[in-house]
Amino acid sequence: MRQAVRAGLALFAIAFGLGFVLGTARVLLLASMLGPVAAVLLELPVILTALWYASRWLAHRLSVPATTAPRLLMGLTGFALLMSIEGLIDRWGVGLSLADSLAKAATLHGALGLAGQIAFAFIPLVQARLVSSRTP
Repeated sequence: MRQAVRAGLALFAIAFGLGFVLGTARVLLLASMLGPVAAVLLELPVILTALWYASRWLAHRLSVPATTAPRLLMGLTGFALLMSIEGLIDRWGVGLSLADSLAKAATLHGALGLAGQIAFAFIPLVQARLVSSRTP
């Protein structure tokens, strides 16, 4: 299980870094030109695709077994850290209250972003299921 936690930590770091770069571009460039919903819809496939490949590489590199528990732990570790950091940034970086953060998630673009983050959490597990379905 140690490999799964390490992979989850690394996956979080990649997701956070990539999310910071793409999120900044989304907010500063795309959202002002296309609106927040279209901007998120353009960003999601890019970031989820990158995280798909990162997850696969990390699972292989850190020898995370392609079974349910380790892969779920890998994804949930990354997700929990991502949500925690996002909450801290909302609170201490932007000054949002918990109610404001939840209201942000209740918008269409916020809900789409949350759905993307939840999808991120399950990428390692889905990959494990795909590996096991190909094994005779």
